[in-house]
Amino acid sequence: MRDEEVRAGRDDRPARTTRPLVRRFDALPYVLVAPVTLFIVGLAIVPALFTIVESFFTVNELDPPTRFSGVSNFVELFRNHAVTNSAANTVLYVVVGVTLSTVLGIAMAVLLQHPFRGRGVVIAILILPWALPGVVEGILWSGIFDPNAGLINSLIATLHLGAGDGVLLGHNRLLTVGLIGVVQVWQMTPLSTLLIFAALQLIPGELYEAAVVDGANQWRRFTSITLPLARPGIAVAMVQALIATLNVFDQPYVLNGAASTGSSVTMETYFVSFQNLNFGQGYALSLLVALVTVALSLLVVRFVYRKVEL
Repeated sequence: MRDEEVRAGRDDRPARTTRPLVRRFDALPYVLVAPVTLFIVGLAIVPALFTIVESFFTVNELDPPTRFSGVSNFVELFRNHAVTNSAANTVLYVVVGVTLSTVLGIAMAVLLQHPFRGRGVVIAILILPWALPGVVEGILWSGIFDPNAGLINSLIATLHLGAGDGVLLGHNRLLTVGLIGVVQVWQMTPLSTLLIFAALQLIPGELYEAAVVDGANQWRRFTSITLPLARPGIAVAMVQALIATLNVFDQPYVLNGAASTGSSVTMETYFVSFQNLNFGQGYALSLLVALVTVALSLLVVRFVYRKVEL
């Protein structure tokens, strides 16, 4: 009886409540990220906001003071023949650069997909053109395009296709843009190759083995397995090539100077801002280039990128 009363007494005691755990605020992650955040804000966001604001003002050292002008800077840019001509050249740079670097990047990535002896050395050599500064590349290729002792003219003379003393850059617009575009492709293709190659490395080998068992030939495996599953890498490669070609400056300036036959929009931004001292129009042109770059990059991601789920 006493034991039952004791147990009943224990059962009648109120249940012990536990206090909710209060999670302590950990400031360490924010402290570690703060320097990078401040660096990005100071280096990218603040100048971008400044460019957006100043593009609607007349900022001309030859016509002070600074005053609000609305969209007049943009209107004047579209009326400027040098700007529209450089925009047409830039379109050609984009078409040549993005197309060739992507196609060559896919081809070279497929060749590197399967391991072979010396593949690491090949990749290390492959990355060298991308690692070189644009100015250095322009100087190297200026020797190749030299009208007197350049490699191309020497080959033309050796093969008896001409006198071998033709001026390759500066006269014909399509030829000039095409040759400078080749220099760009030479620089961009290594990075495109590595980006696509990284995507190919994620494709399981079992898919190719199953396709072989099903009787799929090499082209069928390429179009049904390789290309679809490599689309994320291809999209990233196209975006980086698009950004590089839309903002090309070094190669045209070194190889062709200020000639209109090969000028780019970025070159015109430099000329308008620092030669004409019209910084308002320079800001406006920079803003237009940035907006076009973002819009085209989003289109590439929208139509090329696909999430791969295996």
